[in-house]
Amino acid sequence: MTESTVPHLPCLRLGKPYRSLSQSEVIDYRDGSVRATLSQVNAGVMRRDLKSVSIAREALQKFSTVELIEICRKAGEAFLHETLPLGDDCIQQSPTDYLETLSSTSGLPHNMVRKNMQKIHYAMCNMKTILNGLTRGLDLEVLDRGYGEQSGSPVCFHPTTQALGLVMPSNSPAVNSLWLPAIPLKIPVIMKPGKDEPWTPYRLMQAFIFAGCPAEAFGFYPTDHEGAADILRLCERALIFGDKSTTDQYAGNPGVQVHGPGFSKILIGDDEIENWQDYLEVMVSSISENGGRSCINASAIIVPKYAKEIADALGKRLGPVKPLPVDNPNALLSGFANPQMAEWIDSAIEADLDESGTIEATAPYRDGPRLVRAEGGTYLRPTIVACDSIDHPLANREFLCPYASVVEVPQSEMLKKIGPTLVVSAITKDESFKRELLLDHRIDRLNVGPIPTMKISWDQPHEGNLFEFLYKRRSIGIAA
Repeated sequence: MTESTVPHLPCLRLGKPYRSLSQSEVIDYRDGSVRATLSQVNAGVMRRDLKSVSIAREALQKFSTVELIEICRKAGEAFLHETLPLGDDCIQQSPTDYLETLSSTSGLPHNMVRKNMQKIHYAMCNMKTILNGLTRGLDLEVLDRGYGEQSGSPVCFHPTTQALGLVMPSNSPAVNSLWLPAIPLKIPVIMKPGKDEPWTPYRLMQAFIFAGCPAEAFGFYPTDHEGAADILRLCERALIFGDKSTTDQYAGNPGVQVHGPGFSKILIGDDEIENWQDYLEVMVSSISENGGRSCINASAIIVPKYAKEIADALGKRLGPVKPLPVDNPNALLSGFANPQMAEWIDSAIEADLDESGTIEATAPYRDGPRLVRAEGGTYLRPTIVACDSIDHPLANREFLCPYASVVEVPQSEMLKKIGPTLVVSAITKDESFKRELLLDHRIDRLNVGPIPTMKISWDQPHEGNLFEFLYKRRSIGIAA
């Protein structure tokens, strides 16, 4: 890509492109070449625009929910298949251009980008099903009128905000699917995109506009930490994605829905542990799919016995995995846009491996170090550790790579020990254990049986209900 063809992505100020004098660069993780420049805006610009966000809300209210669902479907098809505007220099981006460019800055191999594209496409084309799940079967005309009936009783819902604030990550494109229902729910979005992944949200916004959605519904604001904090502060409802140190700042804030580490797990019960080899594929896919970058990747396998044997079997499967060219359909690892992050993770694992009672099961099957420079980038090869206690520093950790601990815990103590968990896949047929799992408030999504933690149901949100976050039920009385 020559300097003249490097696209510039402007800020979208309630749909209007704005080129700022302050700009940042999006870099190819392999060679440091510039793939795009981004207009950077300060917090003052957003504060000013948010004073006019009612205009964006009014633009969406002109459509019925059914019409916006159809716009979502058309936008989904455009996102996957159409050539769409990229930036403010009349550059057009084909789906192949998007795939290759996203891969070059995020480190995701092409096969993973395609899978993420398909996930987003599915969500957009099945928005009616998603909204039916989020609203628990509410007649969607109620959102147009503001009131109606549900199960024979009068209902009324009002929005909790004029706009949904978003502080997005760079780790996985499909995370953008979480904000998509806001548009048919008639709530504009105000977004700070991820530093290394502006491509997906920008393309989604262009796809929506292509499909007939009002451009005013979209705010795209590359900004600094102060700007991100103002999005969270000034939007009465916001989503934040990040590591524990970032998201802990907003824990308990009812206006901010936190999406941090998932600490997702596979639990095998006493009744199924003798059959653990039958579930090896479920464990491998839960740990390694999407390069291990998702909050729903399994980061711990909790078993009543055979921890060392299971860790060894996982080590045999995952230890030999190495970086492959980004266009190789068998590529399982993602490169790091920030090599220092990979170095930190590697050193953090090594430091805690020195603790007694820990065995790295992948090391005997890995021909070389965990941290490697290959295919022009920096990679971390998979790591499986067997810990003798769930209190070990590595037993309940999550990293941006295929990583998991295997720990022995008696079934009777599992739910007391695992802590808050985004997804639990519990492999058991024990009805008593199932009841305990169903009643445990620390599990956000529960899979019963050999279901990979990565398998989600779009009509059942795995972390927070966006409809209940954006709308509140109100008591209503209407005179005859």
